[in-house]
Parts: sequence; C-alpha cells; structure tokens
Amino acid sequence: MKRSVVLAAILSAGALTMTVAAYQAPAAPKTIDLLKLKDNLYVLTSSTPGNAATFSGGNVAIFITDNGVTLVDTKLAGWGQAILDKLKTVTNKPVTTIINTHTHGDHTGNNDLFGATVTVVAQENTKANMEKMDAFKGDKAKFLPSKTYKDTMSLGSGKDRIDLYYFGPAHTSGDTFVVFPALRVLHTGDAFAWKDGPLCDRNNGGSCVSFPQTLSKVIATIKNVDIVIPGHSPMQTPKDVQEYQRFTAYLLAYAEESMKAGKSVDDATSAFSVDKYPGYKKERVKGSIQAVYDELKK
Repeated sequence: MKRSVVLAAILSAGALTMTVAAYQAPAAPKTIDLLKLKDNLYVLTSSTPGNAATFSGGNVAIFITDNGVTLVDTKLAGWGQAILDKLKTVTNKPVTTIINTHTHGDHTGNNDLFGATVTVVAQENTKANMEKMDAFKGDKAKFLPSKTYKDTMSLGSGKDRIDLYYFGPAHTSGDTFVVFPALRVLHTGDAFAWKDGPLCDRNNGGSCVSFPQTLSKVIATIKNVDIVIPGHSPMQTPKDVQEYQRFTAYLLAYAEESMKAGKSVDDATSAFSVDKYPGYKKERVKGSIQAVYDELKK
C-alpha cells in the first residue's frame, strides 16, 4: 500500500514537472538598441563586453544612401535577426556595402547575413587577418572583403561619400577609421573602444607602443567632425579622441618606465592611476601594460 502511494506521488510529481516545463516561456528574443544620429545615419549600439547574454558586439553604423545601405561592422554571430529587425524599422532599402573596421568576430560576425553580392570593404591587413579566421574558411571565404585599400579610399560621392583611412597599428594591424563627411561623423571601431586601457591584439598586428602615434595621425588628419562613434561605448566627440590619445601616450610612457625599473606587470598595474582622466577606468590597463612589456622584450 505504502509502496503504491509513494510510486503514485513520484509519477504525479514527474507529470507536474513535465507540465511546468512544457508551459515555460520561451527565451526572450535578442534585441539591440537603435540610436538615431542623423536622418540617414543610425547606430546599433553595443552592450558591455563580458555579459554573454546581452553582448551583441561593437557599435554598428547604418548609413542610408540613395543606392542602398552601408553598414560599418556586423556585430557578433548569432545576432543577425536582431540586426535585420532593427533595419526594417528605419529603411526598406537593401544592404549593398559592409565596411569592416577590423578583423574581430564581434565586428565581422554577420558578414554572411546579406548574401555574397554585398561589397565588403576593409583595409588590406584586415583582410589578411580575416583569412586566418575559421569563420571565413571554405565556402565562407566568399564573405571576405572583396575590396581593399592601403592608406585611404573613398566610396560614393556627394552627400553619400564615405572616406576610409588607415594610419598604422593600434588595436590591430588594419584598423579603419570611417568618416561620413556630409554628416560630420567619425566611426573609430575599436581603435577608440572605451575610456580604459586599449586592447592591443598582438596576434593580429596590434601595438600598444604604436597606439598613441596612430591616434596622433588621426587627430592631425581628420577634421570637421562633430560626433564620434566608438567601438563599444556611448557616442563621443573629437575632444574625447584627443583625450584618449593623451591617455594612451601616458600609459605607454608609464609602462616603459615601470619596465625599466624592473617592476612586474602586476605591480605596475596596481600603482597605475587614472585620477588625471575623469570618467576613465583601469579594468583593462593590465592587459595594455602586458602588451607593452611583451613588445619591448622583442
């Protein structure tokens, strides 16, 4: 009798569990915030890196021209539908061009979303870096950049013109700075990602030693800009880029002095201060100092 009661209770509990599971709400769809900068320029914004549930990749510019849509970067793989959903809210024009600011998967992850007829543009070093990625091997190679440049390139004309610049190693060996001249907007990709230590991907040619010099060239060359779209943070201004250049130069000099003094990376990081730079963090400073040490050792 007792055995029958226990068995019935177990079966009942199991059935209840199955019923609850069957009626659980499906996972919430992935969504991306959309920011309007101009009538024909929008940004699919980035969430904070490190949160796998909400991190969609870098800031993506949507530039709507007479002939179609140009995207600057394509976020992380798996966020394609969220990109399409937002695009439909601002235009019914097709995506005709993708500009990849650099090689990383959180900026190139949906190059394949729009078909092989889309023109993909990148600096020549970025194409070489992308060719090493599993995401672009085999049949996926058709989604690699089909148009490259060395130092500068312009796409389109008049109000639809886009200017591309390469100034040297920084985040990677192929960082593109994208300018929309008619709108006075600059997209920096991850060459200015956040107000923190720069991420210098040495495996893809990045250089924390060259970083300040590269940014100096940006500041000296690119003028007539009001808004800056960074890689992973809210919209900035040219003054913020100037401050970031000073910060990277300060960090480089500090790391060089610390290395000469025989300090470990941990000790150098612990003593590093961002007090002179309001709003800056030091969450990524250790990686930057480590990159400088590694470069100087070679």
